[in-house]
Amino acid sequence: MTSTLIGYARCSTDKQDLAAQHEALLNLGVAPDRIYTDKGFTGTRRERPGLDQALAAVRSGDTLVVPKLDRLARSVPDARAIGDDLAARGVRLQLGASVHDPADPMGKLFFNILATFAEFEADLIRMRTREGMAVARAKGKLRGKKPKLSDRQHQELCKMHGTGDYSISDLADLFSISRPTVYRTLARQGGAVATNTAGS
Repeated sequence: MTSTLIGYARCSTDKQDLAAQHEALLNLGVAPDRIYTDKGFTGTRRERPGLDQALAAVRSGDTLVVPKLDRLARSVPDARAIGDDLAARGVRLQLGASVHDPADPMGKLFFNILATFAEFEADLIRMRTREGMAVARAKGKLRGKKPKLSDRQHQELCKMHGTGDYSISDLADLFSISRPTVYRTLARQGGAVATNTAGS
């Protein structure tokens, strides 16, 4: 049975470019028509159409190729679930130039270690942002609840939402505003939030 390389690339926002990841996959031997992508989807979201298509395309003996683990998943449970699924189907995982067999004990251990670091990195980013907001609030740059945000705060809120690392509740707490205000702010940015905001 012929082994096939199936590629997957992802970026978190529509403004980011997939060209570098696409080129990396081509250099690793993935055929152009075998590359599946997601644009505007974060690694913390499991519902990604491009990833679903890539996982559906791989067969026993094939290899799923991604430039880096954080393109595939940003949490240990999600990475482990994908790894277990690939192992059960006899599919290998290639991260950059390194090929890992999730069915092999050492490969599974290394895969889980990488997943732990990916999740740790995402947690660090969230923690540093919260600390920065706390310092700004203590210096009086963020003054309690306001009916509206400044232009700068508006831009920062939308940028943070675009990373996919913050929930609506997180943003409401960080900016000391209500959830409906967060929804309205994002809606003014261009309807980026798909959540129903009726009555907010």
